[in-house]
Amino acid sequence: MNPMPPPDPGRSPSLPGESEVRAVFARAALDVTPGPVPLDAVRRAGRTRRRRRTAGLSALSVLGVAAAVAGVVTLVPVRSSSPPAPVSVAAPPSPVRIPAPVARPPRTPPPVRVVARGERVDAGEGFTVWLTEDGKHWAGPDGFENFRSVVDGNIDRAQPGVSHQSEGDASGVFHSGLYYGTKEAGRVELTGAGGRPVLATLLELPGRPGWGVWYARTGPGGDRAAVALYDRAGRRLTELRG
Repeated sequence: MNPMPPPDPGRSPSLPGESEVRAVFARAALDVTPGPVPLDAVRRAGRTRRRRRTAGLSALSVLGVAAAVAGVVTLVPVRSSSPPAPVSVAAPPSPVRIPAPVARPPRTPPPVRVVARGERVDAGEGFTVWLTEDGKHWAGPDGFENFRSVVDGNIDRAQPGVSHQSEGDASGVFHSGLYYGTKEAGRVELTGAGGRPVLATLLELPGRPGWGVWYARTGPGGDRAAVALYDRAGRRLTELRG
């Protein structure tokens, strides 16, 4: 490097100009010989920085995974090795239901059956009944025919009345009779020694002549029974005691 020339003692000192300073530095730079580049040191410094960066990222990854695992473990409930004992809950007492009384339907008597004159009606157990204008006819299993007149004067058809005939054996008793003195007959009931009423079947000729025939069947030993005649409104018109 060439040193700057000493100042002239005979001249007044003055500051160098910008161009002179640039020229001096340029001459000085040309005189400098650069040394060798330290490539090995630069490479070692770069590897060191990469290792530090990789270690930092690995540590951050481990911390993130640990935090996630900790969060999952926190959310998983802890299960006991043995199942919890069942809690017994007492059932509420069942309400006591009192059965309602069963209402027995009213007995409906069979309607009065209108039959033609001389029409044979099967009354069951081998008995047959038919009506003519002069009265009641019936026959039993033996074929023997019987007759009860309504015109011989033995009954008073001016007022309600009822008659009763019975015949039977060890299998049961067949009951039949006349009812008369009303055109509003509703039912005929038989009541035996046991007190249980039995409804009879009613037969009449066309035009409601004011009389008809009834028949019914009871068990053995029921030949003695009370017979009652009722109108359509259920009012008892007459009774024949057994």
